[in-house]
Amino acid sequence: MVDFSFEIDGFISILDYLGTVAFAVTGASKAIAHNADIFGIIVLASVVGVAGGITRDVVFGRFPTAFSDPIYISLTVSAGVVMFFLYSKLKKQMGTWLVFDAVGLGVFSIIGASIAYQIVGLNFLPMLFAGVLTAIGGGILRDVFVREIPIVFVKEVYAVASVVGIVVFYAILSSGVDPQISSVIGIAVVTGIRLLAMKFNWNLPKVRES
Repeated sequence: MVDFSFEIDGFISILDYLGTVAFAVTGASKAIAHNADIFGIIVLASVVGVAGGITRDVVFGRFPTAFSDPIYISLTVSAGVVMFFLYSKLKKQMGTWLVFDAVGLGVFSIIGASIAYQIVGLNFLPMLFAGVLTAIGGGILRDVFVREIPIVFVKEVYAVASVVGIVVFYAILSSGVDPQISSVIGIAVVTGIRLLAMKFNWNLPKVRES
């Protein structure tokens, strides 16, 4: 008999690794754009890659996975080193780091919601809180570290994409669909909305100065 819970845990771990790499790439790219040396690149890649997950785990009373599993830091350090050597080639591809950011946003949104689902069951508010916190925590720190206003507060549809994807994920789970399928759909929704927002310059309403 197949241990279904083991399959889910393994699937979530793979997604978590993917999101960690995606966000680490955005952190490294931002550090390079601000003329950081290789140490600064690796530090920012690591902070952005694991900050959201660490915050989520602490809030839910869990020992941070990033501290107990050396793979996470290995991935962020590797991403920083690779970006140090390949950034000049990668930046020629329009919006490369933004695409990685969109993927990271999607993966971490659903990862956070999935972990809350494992802990508290099918409870919408904890799932939403955990998902959004995991998704935007690293990005906020990334922008603060380089003295920029966090993108989540000022530009395009960012956190809203995370919220919509988590709502879709919750709704599909509630209908009895397999968690893995629900996760893939949720990630696709968040990433898709974020990419469309960048392409068509979608923004939330702001106060107009008279």
